Amino acid sequence: MWHQNYTAVGGNLWLSTAVAALPILLLFYLIGVRRLAAWKSALVALATAFVIACFAFGTPVTVAVAAALYGAAFGLFPICWIVLAGIFLYRLTVESGQFEVIKDSIAHLTDDKRLHVLLIAFAFGAFVEGAAGFGAPVAIAGAMLAGVGVSAFEAAALCLLANTAPVAFGSIGIPIITLAGLTGLPLDQVSASVGRISPILSLIIPLYLMVVFAGWRKARGVLPAIAAVSVAFAGTQFVVANFHGPYLTDILASLAAVIACVVLLQFWKPADDYFHEDATPAQHRAHSTGAVLKAWMPYLLLVVFVLLWGFDPIRVRLETVTLRLDVPFLHNHVMRMPPAVKEITATPAVFKFDWLAAAGTGCMFAAILGGLAIGMRPRQMARVFAATLRQLALPVLTIASVLGFAFLMNYSGMTVTLGLAFAATGWFFPFFSAFLGWLGVFVTGSDTSANALFGNLQVVTAQKLGLNPLLTAATNSAAGVMGKMISLQSIAVAVAATGMPQSDESKLFRWTLKHSLLLTAVIGLIAMAFAHLIPWVIPVIPGK
Repeated sequence: MWHQNYTAVGGNLWLSTAVAALPILLLFYLIGVRRLAAWKSALVALATAFVIACFAFGTPVTVAVAAALYGAAFGLFPICWIVLAGIFLYRLTVESGQFEVIKDSIAHLTDDKRLHVLLIAFAFGAFVEGAAGFGAPVAIAGAMLAGVGVSAFEAAALCLLANTAPVAFGSIGIPIITLAGLTGLPLDQVSASVGRISPILSLIIPLYLMVVFAGWRKARGVLPAIAAVSVAFAGTQFVVANFHGPYLTDILASLAAVIACVVLLQFWKPADDYFHEDATPAQHRAHSTGAVLKAWMPYLLLVVFVLLWGFDPIRVRLETVTLRLDVPFLHNHVMRMPPAVKEITATPAVFKFDWLAAAGTGCMFAAILGGLAIGMRPRQMARVFAATLRQLALPVLTIASVLGFAFLMNYSGMTVTLGLAFAATGWFFPFFSAFLGWLGVFVTGSDTSANALFGNLQVVTAQKLGLNPLLTAATNSAAGVMGKMISLQSIAVAVAATGMPQSDESKLFRWTLKHSLLLTAVIGLIAMAFAHLIPWVIPVIPGK
């Protein structure tokens, strides 16, 4: 057994924090300033974290190696598995020629690029996030948006930005379920609390997205569509999260947004058709209903399989063949210590190889059956699959390295040390709790993982400061999503999906960083208002 020490450097929290922050600061510097390739930056950060974990924080070498390998394995499965399936499906539609029909059908509805961004990056991306999560929405929506004529860089950037609104309730509510389970807070109260912060963001993001894409003057030309999409999504998100729970929040909200936009377009069109300077105007022709359905079949099957894989009775049966491996030298070998947890707790490390129940497997079934449905032969599909593997070689290395880095930071206790520094901010903690969640998602690439990492710390700190623990826990999840757009694994997925040059990774990181920090600060200010000005907005746990 090895006990984590959060003040390992000189017995001082601030010295320990400074040392623990070095790998993250180095990561920012290498990719943001030196513009080093993401996979190289991730490997250097991983090596630096390994040295600091072992020599500064006293982590046994066996624990450090096991943690890094565990993270890398998690990066390969399930994350890379989802990305592979999503991009394989997209490439099948391109290679078969059916994506041209998809583009024509979208352009028939509207050939305005602003509305394409709203429908694909925001609404459809939110649906995929709600159903599958992980890298699937950026992989699929990014590829589609680039396919309909938006430049590769903007398709990647806009999908990363749009993906912030639904992440807190992604993957059938897994981040919220995890947060409630690990903190002991009531699930319905946690869902309602996040459901009173995230909808504010959801009202902002569509307009923010459009101003970033087209500028304020051109954004005004589609204000009716922005209003329809944002109100439908945010309103549904609020209602479902507060009165039903976290499971279907994103799925129903995204469907409401799509329906609202499509209905609006039946009697309203933008007065000024807009083609971005880097975008290609859509050249489209009419197709029969049967041809359009055939072209969309892989994506329709994707929706069906993703929903089936998230349906509890089916998911439970699929999980009966799941393989579970206790990670040697790591499982229950690391003890988390107060104040990160209420009492000394052994940290589990179980690699779950749910090869059949994984969301990526459902996506792969959809891709294979969809490819057959649109007329692809098995040999053609095998060729496309091989090309997809080659396309993903460097992104896969990036994702595996980043997750190895994240798990090493977590199991060595360095991430908790950083969290304790945030917790020392006292009255301002609600504001900084947003950045604590942001840090967790940036490091791990997952809102679920960030909730597992910092959820208890948020609750314990709130109780010590006399704050509502539901508020700080909800802020961790609602604000943490802003770290997803700058996570290297998300950037790697976006680059792979849109076909961007690897050399543009650092440019994409710098672009998303400013938006990430700004929007996190907005959520932090909202949390401050809820904590000190209008505390009645957030539910109170009965008896607390």
